[in-house]
Amino acid sequence: MSFDYDLFVIGGGSGGVRAARVAAAGGAKVGLAEESRYGGTCVIRGCVPKKFMVYASEYPSMVEDGRAYGWDLSENGFSWDTFSGKLNAELDRLEGIYRKLLANSGVESFDQRGKLADAHTVELADGTTKTAKHILVATGGWPVIPEFPGSDLAITSNEIFHLEKLPENILIVGGGYIASEFAGIMNGLGVKTTQFYRGTQILRGFDEEARNAVASGMLENGVDLQLETNVVSMVQEGDKIRVTDTKGNDTLFDKVMYATGRAPNSKNLGLEELGIAVGSKGEIKVDQYSQTSVPSVYAVGDVTDRVNLTPVAIREGMAFVETVFNGNPTSPDHDLIPTAIFTQPEMGTVGLGEEEAAKQEAIEVYATSFKPMQQAFAGRADKVLMKLVVSKATRKVLGCHIVAPGAGEMIQLAGIAVKMGATKEDFDRTVAVHPTMSEELVTMKTPVRET
Repeated sequence: MSFDYDLFVIGGGSGGVRAARVAAAGGAKVGLAEESRYGGTCVIRGCVPKKFMVYASEYPSMVEDGRAYGWDLSENGFSWDTFSGKLNAELDRLEGIYRKLLANSGVESFDQRGKLADAHTVELADGTTKTAKHILVATGGWPVIPEFPGSDLAITSNEIFHLEKLPENILIVGGGYIASEFAGIMNGLGVKTTQFYRGTQILRGFDEEARNAVASGMLENGVDLQLETNVVSMVQEGDKIRVTDTKGNDTLFDKVMYATGRAPNSKNLGLEELGIAVGSKGEIKVDQYSQTSVPSVYAVGDVTDRVNLTPVAIREGMAFVETVFNGNPTSPDHDLIPTAIFTQPEMGTVGLGEEEAAKQEAIEVYATSFKPMQQAFAGRADKVLMKLVVSKATRKVLGCHIVAPGAGEMIQLAGIAVKMGATKEDFDRTVAVHPTMSEELVTMKTPVRET
């Protein structure tokens, strides 16, 4: 049987675009459908614009530090209009690059929604159909707002980038990295920021000492972090939103942003009709090679709800091409993935947290907390945490956790060592780079505790 394409990809985000490009570069005939903007969550409404907002929000403390270092600096306030205009122009530029990369690779793009009609057919929104030997679903995820009285008044991370003006005050609901990052961003931009989280501490699932350090830093920076607190109801009151919380308080906010979870973007894709297995959250179930229960259909990225990170989706897309088009079955490696959380203070982490590691085996914990010299000189109270979790039996470093300026940059390199199976003695043998914060990772000689 002949097909229109060797591969048809549904979704123009990081995973789908990479798979399409690499397959096409190898000689495959490839089509791709994207109903929104190319670049997906990361480029258009996620990590890229968020990181620009992080940068923007950090300048007030830089100006303050500059004065302490003897610079005569004035601060005339932040212009949301100037920033958002530049941000949108940059996102347009990046989307253009994605489109150009696809075109230059020979991928035929369709600017419309695609869904599965059968095991080898994609139906586009205009009713036309495209057949393909293989179909890759890479439709990503989408923020979800729970239903409660007034929930329609909330915005999500999708809309936060497109505000007409900065609010004077904002409530951010959630305790994950998206909520915590935006609490730092809005606070840094001068918005009075409140964060509600129903749990006992933000950043659940990460090392407890590290998440405590982040939360303490956020409170010190001025975020009104309210734990074990949730929203009961919201009502519009003039141009404000009146929020009633679980502690019985009524508070007026200009904006309320929910970041309490994301769901795989798998609705109305024709999955159920084809008998493709889907999990309780809507995630497409796949095997170790990203293959669904229908052999010609594969899925990568957040729609599979494995590890929802952009570089992971790209790796999954590459592994898919290696498996299907290069005849080299390759399973994406989801073990020991370094991660940066761009909270303020920033956090970088790889491997097991102390609590998780202690459940598995006997461990030693090496940790130190101190004021970094740059901020200490400026009179700021910021504290840095450097932490290694070490196996007693093998001496391998099971986890590395950093809360510090530039933690994301540091954890990328520490991640290489941990991924290679470096021992505590390997770290000890490495000469310190002085004076730096990260030298503490190789100078901690005595465990602070053992389990």
